[in-house]
Amino acid sequence: MSFVDQRVIVTGGTRGIGKGIAKEFLKEGATVIATYSSNDAEAEKFKIEFREYADRLDIRKFDVSNSEEVQAFYDYLDNTYPSIEVLVNNAGIRKDSLVPLMKEDDFKEVIDINLNGTFLMSKYAVKSFLRKRYGRIVNISSVGGKLGLAGQANYSASKAGQIALAKSMSKEVGKKGITINCVCPGFIETELIADLPEEQVKGYKMQVPLKRFGRVEEVAVAVKFLASQEASYITGTTLDVSGGL
Repeated sequence: MSFVDQRVIVTGGTRGIGKGIAKEFLKEGATVIATYSSNDAEAEKFKIEFREYADRLDIRKFDVSNSEEVQAFYDYLDNTYPSIEVLVNNAGIRKDSLVPLMKEDDFKEVIDINLNGTFLMSKYAVKSFLRKRYGRIVNISSVGGKLGLAGQANYSASKAGQIALAKSMSKEVGKKGITINCVCPGFIETELIADLPEEQVKGYKMQVPLKRFGRVEEVAVAVKFLASQEASYITGTTLDVSGGL
């Protein structure tokens, strides 16, 4: 599954799962455009850590939920690269609360970034892919989008929306050589779940048949497969990386 001479966008690509995905594609020869929204310190650490790939690594800062910023990003790509082959929609946030206590702004912000951001990035990616009649989109959804998780109604709704969006879009663009799929991680060892209470972590691990949380690289290899040319007959589907949840 070589990605030599391919350009891969990874949103939220400078830390957590996104960082692991970016690393996997860099190892396979891709040029990676990793995006982030606000954490300059983590982006700089990412740049230093992967300096051996400096000639194939491009880091861009913008908000995936802002239509004007997304369009400006794709204008930059058009003026910089001959083509884009892969988009990984990984950017996402959590703002947990029980529904009766959830702030409306927290619900809206999670939906805007996780779901609207996926829509905007995919919309412009498809326009680019159509020129070459080839492209791969992989959405990093969540098992929460299928199971629902208490205290995460906004997050689960956004992740379910990513799955539905992929299914609908895959039917629109399949004949153009473009595939759109989702990877649904379970509980993965990243900073996104680092703030969970210890007792909650123990409870979640007890629910997982493999009795552990997953590793970032276990998600990254699943993404790499769905983004490969070898996965040409897989579209509109989801691949769980959840330890059996």
